[in-house]
Amino acid sequence: MPREAAARMRIAFVGPTVPDASEIAGGAIVIRPPATQGDILRAVQEGAEAIGLIDGNFENVAPVWHKEILFALSRGLTVLGAASMGALRAAECDVFGMVGIGAIYRQYATGETEDDSDVALLHAPEELGYAALTLPLVNVRATLRRLADQRMIAAEIAAAVERAAAELFYKERSWSSIIAGARLPPDADRDALATRLRAGYVDQKRADALELLEELGRICGPRQSRQDWTFNETSLWTRLKDDPPAKV
Repeated sequence: MPREAAARMRIAFVGPTVPDASEIAGGAIVIRPPATQGDILRAVQEGAEAIGLIDGNFENVAPVWHKEILFALSRGLTVLGAASMGALRAAECDVFGMVGIGAIYRQYATGETEDDSDVALLHAPEELGYAALTLPLVNVRATLRRLADQRMIAAEIAAAVERAAAELFYKERSWSSIIAGARLPPDADRDALATRLRAGYVDQKRADALELLEELGRICGPRQSRQDWTFNETSLWTRLKDDPPAKV
């Protein structure tokens, strides 16, 4: 039996956050590329009973629509979100039953993190293993927090580095550009700081995504939670459902 057929009921949309997701999931979960508008609807129509949203495309294509997540939830599916686009959508849809997982989801849910681009990064295509070319701000912050907690860098240095990182466009964010723009004391050793940051890098997005994959692999059967809302079949939704975007 093909691997996808054997695991067709649990689907995860993931790419640059966990490039090796297929090896990690084995045959328990169907791994699909980052989601775009219509992909979650398509997964529901194909018979999925649980969906994990980690990565999603957004810049040159229409992103995952909240409405298709609500549709999945209204049909009794478990929908999990973490790490990247999944964390964003979970923070926006958790009141309807979407399950957010991980530190980044909690940061969005509590308002500690607000900007959608804080999880974004520039990366190579799937054919080149989604290699990361820039740093997501959420990982920069997690790295600074851990190093400051371990007293590997001073709190004021961490704050200056974080401000510099936040000021950069996500496609330009690297340790070199961050440190170059940081307002550090004149006697700060920028080379030593760069070495420390690279060595102590915390990939919070990957950690949260792995937690989602582990949880998704444990799910058996439909969701049993009580639903206190009704899905509204709008005309725009009907058009999407009847004619979903073609998968590129």
